Amino acid sequence: MPKEFIVAIELGSSKMTGIAGKKNLDGSIQVLACVKEDSSSFIRKGVVYNIDKTAQCLTNIVSRLEKQLKTAITQVYVGVGGQSIRSIHNVISRDLPSETVVTQDMVIELMDANRNVNYPDQEILDAAVQEYKVDSQYQLDPVGIQCTHIDGNFLNILQRKAFYKNLNKCFENAGINVAEMYLAPLALADSILTEAERRSGCALVDLGADTTTVSVYSKNILRHLAVIPLGFNNIIKDIASLQMEESVAERMMLKYSCAFTENNDIDNNMKYSIDADRQIEARKFIEIVEGRLEEIIANVWCQVPEDYCDKLLGGIILTGGGSNMKDIEKAFQNYTHIEKIRIAKFVTQAITSNIPDITARDGKMNTVLGLLAKGDINCAGSDVDPNGDLFASQKQSTIDTPEQRRARQATETPAGVVRTAEEIRRAEEEAQRKREEEERIARERAEEEAREQERIRKENSTWNKLGRWLKKAATEIVKEEE
Repeated sequence: MPKEFIVAIELGSSKMTGIAGKKNLDGSIQVLACVKEDSSSFIRKGVVYNIDKTAQCLTNIVSRLEKQLKTAITQVYVGVGGQSIRSIHNVISRDLPSETVVTQDMVIELMDANRNVNYPDQEILDAAVQEYKVDSQYQLDPVGIQCTHIDGNFLNILQRKAFYKNLNKCFENAGINVAEMYLAPLALADSILTEAERRSGCALVDLGADTTTVSVYSKNILRHLAVIPLGFNNIIKDIASLQMEESVAERMMLKYSCAFTENNDIDNNMKYSIDADRQIEARKFIEIVEGRLEEIIANVWCQVPEDYCDKLLGGIILTGGGSNMKDIEKAFQNYTHIEKIRIAKFVTQAITSNIPDITARDGKMNTVLGLLAKGDINCAGSDVDPNGDLFASQKQSTIDTPEQRRARQATETPAGVVRTAEEIRRAEEEAQRKREEEERIARERAEEEAREQERIRKENSTWNKLGRWLKKAATEIVKEEE
């Protein structure tokens, strides 16, 4: 019996992480393997800048996972994130004849019209339905309601086309099949937020190395999504400006930093050691750290739409590596005046593993675990020999034929799923095939109607009528002679 497991890959700004896990019958997930590779030289702010190096890193990730699992990997799940991702509201309006009842086809037509909106240099990754305004009433499901006007309110999530193409190109060059691409912030939200938080209104803040992602929810609907190009690496660089290596600055941040310190609690005589010969005053260090952190928090708060600032009854949920900073919740409370702050150290799914990166439960693995939880297609191929040919797993992976979903159109794509370039190509081919089939049927129907009209025309023509009259007259004459 072949092995079954799911593989997910997160392309982070500092680390690329690959993880494999098995879903149990009780809904829990057992993490079987986890590997990491440094990605700081070719992924910036969560975006691929060097395709060749990224493809090589992806190959290394898959090879290392295959070696641990002793099984070929046929496909992987991928998270899409990065600084170019943003959301924008759009409204599609339609006037309807009097006493029109809204149908599902009308709703799909609104969704298609929204998906076909052109944003220069931007790709629509996902479109979250907000509400439908039926005449003057807002409805989540307008089907069956009678009206004369309908507005479809959508939240379109965009990414620069160049970045989207680069990401797809990396997997193509690495020869790795993509089972599904997910919007990483949405996969994270599904694994972090409770139903009560999403319903009552909340802001999910993922504090990463190079970026900070803000997702605002209300009434179980995503209302805003933004990626801020600021992260905890900015704090490290600020500390490094005191003439030290960034590795030393990172060590100092992890050892001494605190997100919020009362002025009266700062010891003006205290100093922190930079190395054996140098020290820095504690107050100066605190000012550097808190100054940059306050800038990050200010940018986060600016991303919360004014309509929801006073409606975050679920509070602010912090996650990611940056959420481990001491008193981070106090810093957010002090700036936003939101008292309800929760730090999400781990996902809500039941996860079992003996891997230190997983058992640490420090928020750093939440996104990739969220991606793993989304997977539902087996990624396991044939067995491989980890001590044999170094390229055996790569050869075997090309032999195995991965299970693929049918080509889905944009309106059929589940929320949070980003269609890959290959899936878009297959969907376009399928759509083209359907169009050609519809055109063929329409042609045949038109030809049949034309033939029928020609037959009727001939039957009703003067010569036809005369012929029928003569034939009838001849028949009657013959009968009279008899």
